[in-house]
Amino acid sequence: MHYYGNLERVETKSGEIDLITEADCRSEETIIAGIRRTFPEHQILAEESGARAPRSSEFRWVIDPLDGTTNYAHTFPAFCISIGVERADSIVLGAVYNPYHRELFFAERGGGAFLNEKPIHVSQTGDLSQSLVVTGFAYDRRERADYYLRFFRAFMMLCHGVRRMGSAALDMCFVACGRLEGYWEENLKPWDTAAGWLIVEEAGGRVSDYSGEKFAIEKKQILATNGIIHNEMREVLASCLK
Repeated sequence: MHYYGNLERVETKSGEIDLITEADCRSEETIIAGIRRTFPEHQILAEESGARAPRSSEFRWVIDPLDGTTNYAHTFPAFCISIGVERADSIVLGAVYNPYHRELFFAERGGGAFLNEKPIHVSQTGDLSQSLVVTGFAYDRRERADYYLRFFRAFMMLCHGVRRMGSAALDMCFVACGRLEGYWEENLKPWDTAAGWLIVEEAGGRVSDYSGEKFAIEKKQILATNGIIHNEMREVLASCLK
C-alpha cells in the first residue's frame, strides 16, 4: 500500500498489457525473505523470479506477489497477494489478501475456508439463470478477442450478469464466499490459481478444467463454481468450443 497511487514507474514484461511495478518486486522479495527465514529448505515458485532452489523438501510455496497489477497501476482497488503451499503435489494451504479492503481469505485442506477468521461458504443458488459469474481475459486477448468474447456473450445471455475484475485469485475467493456463483478462465499460471483453488473447494465449491476433469495448477483451463451450477457452466463452455 506504500506504493499504491505513488508509483514512480510502470514497466511491461512480455507485451504492452503485461505490467510490472516496483510493488510487485518488493512484495515478492518480502514474502520470499520471510519464507526463507523459517523454511530455508522449501522450494519456491514465484511469478517474478520463477523457481528458486532445487526441491529438497516435499513443500513448495507458489506465490503471486501482486495479482491484478493492471488494476493496481490504475488505482482500481481489485488486487491481492496470493500464496499457496503445495505438499507432494497437493495444495494444502492457501491465502489471498486484499490490502485495500483488508480482506484475508484463508483455507487449510480439510479445515474449511475463512474470510478474516469467519467461516465462508459458496452460495446455494441452483440455476445459472439466477447467477452472477466472472471471467478474465488472457494476455493474448488482442489477438484472440473473438474467441474470448464468444464465451462472454454466451454467459451474458444466460445469467444475471458477467463481471471481469482482473484478478483471478479474487475471482475465486468471491466464488468461495458466495458473492459470485461461478468463474472461468484460461491460459493462467500456477501462481494465479494455487490458493484460490483450495479456498473454493474448502468453502464447498467445485473446481475442474472445462471438461469437468480434475484440476491441477499446471492446467490452462479452470472452472470454479458453487458446485450446483458446475455442470450448467461446463455445458456452456463446451458449446462455445465447438
